[in-house]
Amino acid sequence: MAKNHFLISLIPQGCGVYLMKDNLNNVIYIGKAKSLKKRLSSYFKNGLNPKTSALMSCVCDIEYRLCPTEAIALLLERKLIKQYRPKYNVSLRDDKNFPFVKITYEEFPVIYITRRKEEDRAMYFGPYTNVKLLKQVLVIIRRCIPYRSCKRLRQKACIYYRLRFCPCPCVGKISKEGYTKNIENIRLILEGNTDELARRLSEEMDLKSKTQRFEEAAKIRDQIEALAVMTEGSGSFSSKNGLWDLKSLLQLKKIPYGIEAFDISNISGKEAVGSMVSFYKGLPDKSSYRRFRIKTVQSINDYKMLAEIIRRRYARLIREGGVFPGLVLIDGGRSHLLFTQKELKKLGLDIPLVSIAKRQENIYIINKENAGKSKAAVIRLNANTPALNLIRYIRDEAHRFALRYHHILRRKKIIGNSTAAHNYLDTCSL
Repeated sequence: MAKNHFLISLIPQGCGVYLMKDNLNNVIYIGKAKSLKKRLSSYFKNGLNPKTSALMSCVCDIEYRLCPTEAIALLLERKLIKQYRPKYNVSLRDDKNFPFVKITYEEFPVIYITRRKEEDRAMYFGPYTNVKLLKQVLVIIRRCIPYRSCKRLRQKACIYYRLRFCPCPCVGKISKEGYTKNIENIRLILEGNTDELARRLSEEMDLKSKTQRFEEAAKIRDQIEALAVMTEGSGSFSSKNGLWDLKSLLQLKKIPYGIEAFDISNISGKEAVGSMVSFYKGLPDKSSYRRFRIKTVQSINDYKMLAEIIRRRYARLIREGGVFPGLVLIDGGRSHLLFTQKELKKLGLDIPLVSIAKRQENIYIINKENAGKSKAAVIRLNANTPALNLIRYIRDEAHRFALRYHHILRRKKIIGNSTAAHNYLDTCSL
C-alpha cells in the first residue's frame, strides 16, 4: 500500500482512466476520473467502505492513461473493461440498469441510447457508467461520422441534415452502401478498434486521391483528423496521436516511434542517480529501461550528471551497434537541453532533442542556425495538446523511475552492505 501511495504523488491532475493490478499484474479494477490525482488519492484515505477496502488490499500497482475529455475516458473505460473483465467491475458487467448504445437492424439503422437490451437482431454496446457522458460521446462520433437518430424515416430533410449530423437517407442523400459503411465505422469506434478504422479510412482516402476524386478524399481526411482528436487517450494513452503531433511540432523527417527520456535524482548531491526510460510507439518498453549511478560528479551539478549518463548511454550504443531512438527527451529546461546536445555532438550523433521545464511546462527544442551554431527555442503548448500529453507521460515515468532508484540506494545505505540486503532491494518493483 505504501508503494502505491508513493506513486500517487506522480500522477497528473488530468482526466483519464486508471487500471488497478494485483501482485500477479492482473487488472482487477478499472475506473475513470475527471481528475486522476484526486480520485486515486481518495483510495488512500481512512474510512473506506468494505468493498473498496477489499479491493485496495489486493492492489499492488496502478496504471493510468490520460484522455482529453471525460467522454473519451468513458469510451476507453468501456473498452478496457471488455478487454480485461476485471473482477471488481462485476456490477458494471452484470447490472442491466446501465445505458447501452443500440444500433437497430434495418436498411438504414438508427442509433440511440437505451437501458433495455432486447432479444432482437440489433447491436448493443455497453453497458456504460454515465448516460450524460455517453450522450457527449455520441455527439462527438456524430460530428465525425453522421448517422440517423429518428425512429421513423421522414418525408423531407430535417434539422440534423442541415447541421451535418445526419446523411439524410430518408430522401436519398446517401446510398445504402454509403450509409452501411458509416454504421460499420461507428461500430469500430464503439468496439474500440479505432486503429483499424484509421487504417481503412487512410486506404480509402489514398484511393480517392489516386482517382482524382479530391473532394471525396478531403471529406475522408476530415474524418481521419476528427477521429484522431476523438480517440486521443485510448489505446494506452493513445500516444499515436501524440507521436504524429510531435513529428509535426519538431519538424522531424519521420515519426519518433522510439523515444528515450532521462532524469536525475539526488538530495544535496547524495546518492545521485540517473534514469532512462524507453518508449516504443508511445508505450513503455520496460525491458529497455536503464539506471545509472553517478560516478564522475561529486558536487551538486545536475548538468554534469546529465552529461555523464547521456555519454555513457550513447557511447555504449555506438560500441555495441545498438539502435538509436528517434527522439531524446530531457526533464529540464534550456540549459539541460544544450548540455545534452553538446554531449551528443562529442559522440558524433545528431539525434532530435526536446526538453520540458518543470514549472510552466515549457517545451524547448534545438534551433540550428546557418552558421552551424545551435540555440534552444521555447514552445508553449495548450494543456490538452497530444504532443504535450505524451511528453508529460514520458517525463513523469522517467522521474518516477529515477526517484525509485534513488530511494533504493538510500535504503541500501541505511540497512548496510550485506549481499542479501542488496539482492532484496534490487528486486524491488521499479
